[in-house]
Amino acid sequence: MLTLADILEALTGTRVEVSRTVITEAAIDSRQVIPGGLFVALPGERTDGHNFLGAAFRQGASLALVQQEVPAEFPVLDLRQGPVKVDATMPVALRTGQPLCLRVNNTLQALQQLAYFWRRKQSVRVIGITGSVGKSTTKELVAEVLSTRYRTLRNPGNLNNEIGLPLTLLRLGSGYQRAVLEMGFYVPGEIAQLCDLALPSVGVLTNVGTVHAERAGSIEAIARGKGELVQALPPEPNGTAILNYDDPYVRAMAGQTRARVFYYGLDPSAELWADEVVGLGLEGIRFRMHYHDEMLSVRVPLIGRHSVHTALRATAVGLTEGLSWGEIIEGLRTSQMQLRLVAVKAENGALLLDDSYNASPESTLAALNMLEEIQGRHIAVLGDMLELGQYEREGHQRVGGRVAEVADMLVAVGELSKITAKAAQQAGMKASQVTWVADADAAIEFLKPTLKEGDVVLVKGSHGLRMDRIVSQLEAAE
Repeated sequence: MLTLADILEALTGTRVEVSRTVITEAAIDSRQVIPGGLFVALPGERTDGHNFLGAAFRQGASLALVQQEVPAEFPVLDLRQGPVKVDATMPVALRTGQPLCLRVNNTLQALQQLAYFWRRKQSVRVIGITGSVGKSTTKELVAEVLSTRYRTLRNPGNLNNEIGLPLTLLRLGSGYQRAVLEMGFYVPGEIAQLCDLALPSVGVLTNVGTVHAERAGSIEAIARGKGELVQALPPEPNGTAILNYDDPYVRAMAGQTRARVFYYGLDPSAELWADEVVGLGLEGIRFRMHYHDEMLSVRVPLIGRHSVHTALRATAVGLTEGLSWGEIIEGLRTSQMQLRLVAVKAENGALLLDDSYNASPESTLAALNMLEEIQGRHIAVLGDMLELGQYEREGHQRVGGRVAEVADMLVAVGELSKITAKAAQQAGMKASQVTWVADADAAIEFLKPTLKEGDVVLVKGSHGLRMDRIVSQLEAAE
């Protein structure tokens, strides 16, 4: 496991053997520090981690990375000038194991430098996952499948950026055989940086959509950014790019990689493909899976027909990593992963489909398809989809058109959702079926007297709309 000697070597280039206990893991939130942990004090726009050094040490932190002056009560070892020597002039804490601050020029860069160093000490194979929609569920299911044979690490939650991924890498140890790492994207160059840290051998691309287009600029720019993952893979036979054949932007990435290309999808041209996909509502999905000359009928507890792609991605990784069909199917069927969509009952008996974490046109259309599979009066409670840039109007219009096909009622929440409401009416919904409200509180006020037993209510919108409040206010008390 990571030690202070490793940290000093990573940050100064010189290994100094000191008598210190191992570092358990790293955290940037003092409340998440565990005994023996490394606290990384990051300055931020709203708060500064340096203000919570005392809290981190009280939680049991062994070390803290800092870039500012700290109160005199905290011993400090200054690493800004490079190599250090352990002698009588060093802080007593360095020799006794008491909490110690390590001062660097930039704590974020130091965290990344440490992760870069530590990753190269490990022989683990890394599976990198990116895409516009479905990264988290794919990460979870891939990890479940690989865990049937290998000890597998995965990013906790959505720690998938330039901060979260290094934190995850520092949890690696000799016991891990595989690491499944979700890689987020906002601007070109970001995934390339994450790959430089993580050194993935396998890259999984889910799809390319318009989410974050406001920052990236265009869907073509998003595709280029996602393609950085396959470009970073080693050449075959060590590297494999697992690409969605059904997405033309992803399919075209085959020409950008030196790795072996493994296509999956619903098209028989793919190496691994599925047909006869049947949605079973909250009971999951059923489909046939084809791989070369083999065919298997599978039922898995994933909600919505679109989840067949998630199952195919996890299967493709399993095949690439040498798992048997028995191990792959076991991982698919017994997965206990926490999906972002959760089904709960409202006080009046309505079924609430809580998909309020975030929203893009692609993920909202998939959620509407799932809504269609479940019997009942279909109510779509949809909030604004943010950060779509030039695709803002077109994205909301596409969703409105699909709402008219699958829903009996639309409750549109937020200013942009007026576009969704108008498109739904243009596609055939009556004015009496469409209600617009300004925010989540107004939606709650409207829905409480409106919902009844037998209703199936999809709640989805960008995180900024706080659509989760709708579910929490309507959910039945246990």
